[in-house]
Amino acid sequence: MGLYGHRVGCLSVLCADAKQAIAIKSQLQQIVRAMYSSPPIHGILLVSTLLSDPYLRALWEEEIKVMANRIIKMRTTLRQSLEKLDSPLNWQHITNQVGMFCFSGLSPKQVNLLAKEFHIYMTQDGRISMAGVTTSNVNYLANAIHEVTKFSQQA
Repeated sequence: MGLYGHRVGCLSVLCADAKQAIAIKSQLQQIVRAMYSSPPIHGILLVSTLLSDPYLRALWEEEIKVMANRIIKMRTTLRQSLEKLDSPLNWQHITNQVGMFCFSGLSPKQVNLLAKEFHIYMTQDGRISMAGVTTSNVNYLANAIHEVTKFSQQA
């Protein structure tokens, strides 16, 4: 589970016996102690509450499925929209990737053109936050990407 901006942490170590487990735990505690003296508790309390209540856990799992499916749908729609524009580029990587972010393959020059001409912002490496792509803006995004990639090929 990830809680954006909250360090909840998880580490699993398989040990040969209890003696080894105690030694490893001691070493890890020393390492962690140097990183922070008092770890935040808010995130772990959320995780604990969520995972210990069967109803809340089931609700959370369903919400994750809904969001994952929405992101998959937006990836598919973005790719199809680019292909419908007869882009000469291969956009298969958009649907081959998974997760909240899409590495578009756009160059820094193309990213800057998107910002300047279309007010679409992303990191210089072309990473798109798929959580920000919606049914109401996906076609605008596709058209803008098509324009900057078409322009860049002609330059």
